[in-house]
This record gives sequence, structure tokens and C-alpha cells, in this order.
Amino acid sequence: MSLLGCLLGGAVGDGLGAPIEFTSIDEIRRRHGDAGVVDLPSLEITDDTQMVLFTLEGLLLAREHGVDPLLTVRAAYARWLHTQGGPPVASDGWLMADQRLHSRRAPGHTCITALKHNEKNNSKGCGGVMRAAPVAVWSSDVREVFSLAVDTAKMTHHHPSGYLSAGVLAVIVRSLLDGADLPSAIAVSRAELVRWDGHEEQTTLLDKVVSLGPLTPEEIEAELGGGWVGEEALAIGLHAALVAPDFASAVRVAVNHSGDSDSTGSICGNILGARDGVAVIPSSWISVLELRDVIERLALSW
Repeated sequence: MSLLGCLLGGAVGDGLGAPIEFTSIDEIRRRHGDAGVVDLPSLEITDDTQMVLFTLEGLLLAREHGVDPLLTVRAAYARWLHTQGGPPVASDGWLMADQRLHSRRAPGHTCITALKHNEKNNSKGCGGVMRAAPVAVWSSDVREVFSLAVDTAKMTHHHPSGYLSAGVLAVIVRSLLDGADLPSAIAVSRAELVRWDGHEEQTTLLDKVVSLGPLTPEEIEAELGGGWVGEEALAIGLHAALVAPDFASAVRVAVNHSGDSDSTGSICGNILGARDGVAVIPSSWISVLELRDVIERLALSW
């Protein structure tokens, strides 16, 4: 039951999956052995964790100044865009001043173009859900959390499965932080999900993942997809969290498949880190995690 666990867990999942994103499971096994990636000498974050951090910074500024969090999160995303080569912006907050965050880590095309041009799209890519976990801390009201996560995801993704998946993840994390077990947290999020128009695709896959037992990487792709879109990324991350016996095993399940390994690893790590805290995350992973100091500073500022 830990925000720090949620953020560190997501970041190590992101880092473990990053080198094998866009890689087929056959190629992963050829390079890393039958078990796939099980460990790395360093864990470098991607745009997933970058955007998680800017989301939380926006929420922190909203709380500090007593303003609408949508305003400050949108401004935080503009600062993230600047770190990725976008136009100059006001230097609210402190993340933008850290030059380590100016590294481009394969930022999502949809996120970049939507923020740069403020255009509507019909994207249900996973760029909305992969940054949604911090929204959980904004309120103890799960309805408010769901709505805010949806609205932050809508800043870049306008297909229901692209933004409703963000609401589901944020409420799952909120419920876990409140002490719920994972099946109960999923049930709470589902109850909120079905109130929204266009929920059917996300609801169908959410129900499916709860009913499945352990899957091979090939079965993950066949049953749940590649994780490139919101509902699939959430489903794969949830699947790993539900079936694996411990944090490290779950993250390995979440990343070793033919799909968006960093995002699915990040979502799985967010979930289990929120539920079980920092202690379950292997210390050998935390010790080689990029931007650990930034993650800890932000989490402890809440």
C-alpha cells in the first residue's frame, strides 16, 4: 500500500521491458534464453516513466496552489513535450530542469502529435493508461479518480479504450492503496467503468483477463493482444499481476511477449508495487534503476 512502491515498481517494469519492446518472443528467447529477459545490469526508463513523473508533478502543483489538476497536468505534459524537443514553456515545477529527463526514449507518436498540435484523434494507444497510476492519489473518491484519469488520458487519446483503460488502472491503484486485494480492486474499477459510454471493449477484455489462468507468451498474444492499445496493455499487466507468485516473476511475465513490453511491465509494476510496497521489489533492480532519486523525491513529496 505505497505510492513509492507503485512508482518504483512501474519504473523497474518499464526498464526491464524497454530493451525488448518491438521484439518477437522468438527473438527474445534467441537473445536471452528460454525464460526471456530475467535480469539486466541497468534499468533505463522510457517515455512511460517520464510521463508518469510529469503527471505526478502536475498533481503536486495543483494541490500546492489549489487549482484544477487538469490545468497543471496539461502544463506538465507541455514541459515533458519540451524535454522531447518541443517548444519552450514556462518552467513550473523542477522536473524539466533535470537534464536526464531530456533524453528521448522512443516517445509515443500520438502523445507527441496530440500535445504539439492539440488535435483530436481516434487513438486507443496505450499512452493514456501507461501514465495514469499517479492519478490514484488525487482523491479517496474512486469516481473522482476515474474521471480525472480519463480526462488526463483524453489530452492525447480520444478513443474510449484509450482513456477508459486509464480510469480503470487509476481506480485499481487507488483501491490497492486503500488496502483492497487485487480481485476486489478490479471489481471496484469495473463498477465505475460500466457507467461510461463506449466501455464495452474494455469491459470485455477486463472480464476475460480475470477468468484466465497462467498463459505462455504465445497465449498472451493470442488471448490478450500485444499491449499496443489501452485495453490490451492493461489486460497483460493485470494478467501478470494476477497469476505470478511474486513481484519479480510477475514483471517477467509482463514483459516477455511479442508486444509493448515496457508499457505492460510498467503497468504490472505499478499494480503490485501499490499493493505490496517497496519491499517486494528486488533491491538489485532498485539499485540499478535510472532516476531512482527523482522517483523517490516525487513520491515522498505527496
